[in-house]
Amino acid sequence: MTTRHPACFSRRHWVQAVGTALALGLAPAWAASPTASWPTQTVRLVVGFPAGSSPDLTARALAEPLAKALGQNVIVENKVGAGGNIAADFVAKSTDGHTLGLMINGNMTITRILNPKVPYDPLKDLAPISLIGKAPLVLAVPANAPGQTAAEWLSQAQKAGDQLSYASPGVGTVAHLGMELLKTKAGIAPVHVPYPGNPQIITAMIGGQVQLALLPPAMAAAQVRGGKLRAIGTSSTGRSPLAADVPSLSEIGVKDYQLEIWNAVAAPASMPAAVASKLSAVVSEIVRAPEMRARLFQQGWQVVGSSPEGLRNRIQSDTKALGDIIRSQKIELN
Repeated sequence: MTTRHPACFSRRHWVQAVGTALALGLAPAWAASPTASWPTQTVRLVVGFPAGSSPDLTARALAEPLAKALGQNVIVENKVGAGGNIAADFVAKSTDGHTLGLMINGNMTITRILNPKVPYDPLKDLAPISLIGKAPLVLAVPANAPGQTAAEWLSQAQKAGDQLSYASPGVGTVAHLGMELLKTKAGIAPVHVPYPGNPQIITAMIGGQVQLALLPPAMAAAQVRGGKLRAIGTSSTGRSPLAADVPSLSEIGVKDYQLEIWNAVAAPASMPAAVASKLSAVVSEIVRAPEMRARLFQQGWQVVGSSPEGLRNRIQSDTKALGDIIRSQKIELN
């Protein structure tokens, strides 16, 4: 399924953006390059998850200011499936020079470790552009789940064993790997049930088809406020500003457990380095602007922004950390 979201601005905004970049000291890295005329056509921002999912919301927040800065239309396209890997593969193989991806960390790190048959190599076939934001995950359960406190729920879950089931947005996603790690740290044994995305997971939890999931903070908070879900704990080492009233899982007795999700913009590896550097500067400035920072915080992200090199370093460190979980838990595609 492909859906589109246009953000249209005239070429005069590009001239304004260049002036702003000069004032900020950003332009010398790319303004003298022949690639300074990029983009010359509509830019596609591809998302691997459904409309309303966390990556989709971030892409749509980014599309309008990015279009304004680049002086070209930016269209969000949802290419759903395989835990985001269909979209990532599409981006990796794109040759039009104007296709980008709004990706989660799983698609840019361990997908090839999990399944050597995945048709793209994130370390070779994708060009890092910029980190956008990072966040812990929130362990959420239905509002009517047993136990009056988080600690009581955990005790009940330990006794229930494989009578419980948990949902994730797909095999190999960070939510899946994080729950498998949580099973060993917390002494629980729920069965994995993959779904296309978090909106479907929330519907399944409210309907009683699954009993727990690791969700992005903003999505969990909205359902907790509505009385549909309960928040048990966050995957951060301490309390997160994104869910300040929710204890960390370590506070309720799950020791040595820490996990973080992030999202980023990537391009095909064929993108010229000068264009990638130019685009990285633009994206970083957009997400660090106070109004965008506040908007992304409401969506459940602590803004990062980075150079291509900074994102590449994060990819390499997470590939090792998440790869260790895959190997230790013997996780593989069925």
